[in-house]
Amino acid sequence: MKSLFAILLLVTLPGFASDWRDNSEIEALFTQAGIAGTFVLYDVDADQFIGYNQTRGKTRFIPASTFKIPNSLIGLAVGSVKNVDDILPYGGQPQPFAAWEKDMALRDAITVSNVPVYQELARRTGLERMREYVSAFDFGNADIGVTVDTFWLQGPLKISAAEQTLFLAKLAKNQLPLPKHIQQNVREIILLEQGENWQLYGKTGWENVPGPGVGWWVGWVQKEGRIYTFALNLDIKNASDAGKRVTLGKASLELLGLL
Repeated sequence: MKSLFAILLLVTLPGFASDWRDNSEIEALFTQAGIAGTFVLYDVDADQFIGYNQTRGKTRFIPASTFKIPNSLIGLAVGSVKNVDDILPYGGQPQPFAAWEKDMALRDAITVSNVPVYQELARRTGLERMREYVSAFDFGNADIGVTVDTFWLQGPLKISAAEQTLFLAKLAKNQLPLPKHIQQNVREIILLEQGENWQLYGKTGWENVPGPGVGWWVGWVQKEGRIYTFALNLDIKNASDAGKRVTLGKASLELLGLL
């Protein structure tokens, strides 16, 4: 009865294919780290999910700075910036991190997760154009509310880890409703590491930075012609937990033989 219930639950979860496999080794990573969270990997070619904590994996949270990926795509599509090297102002106000107190282009701003620069990008795009594209991307609940420069930081926009992997699969495969060169430009600025026959793309996020909140690491591995998108989120209770986003994410990818 329990297994039948689990199968029925999976079929009805938004953002999940019917084929999900739990991974006990990934579960052990989270348990040993004392972290509440989830890791979802989507094997695009096999249309299969694997990971830990599927219930949390389909639960929606505020995307925080993972939204810098769609924000970049939309800004380029509507001409809010000319290209990823077009400089945007941060506004001159004190910021929680010194790295954010600089005018910079998207190429650098996404690397240091510069919030005020991306808020300026969103203001240039405007609420209606932003709403149109977020809906076209089928990004989570697609609800951006009425404030164009905070909806991904404070809500109402929310997305699940599973939905993140499906959105990223479209970007990785050049299948978003955007010109292909724009998708390529954004893929380029979120490339983190590469080796022979593999590339790792990714972006972190931290709701309520630098305080307690939900932390993210999302991205994909392209290896030997196949694409594996992933999304991790976890509860950040102390600032030291933030580093565990990438640490646990990479460890999970290594367990799955992708890094």
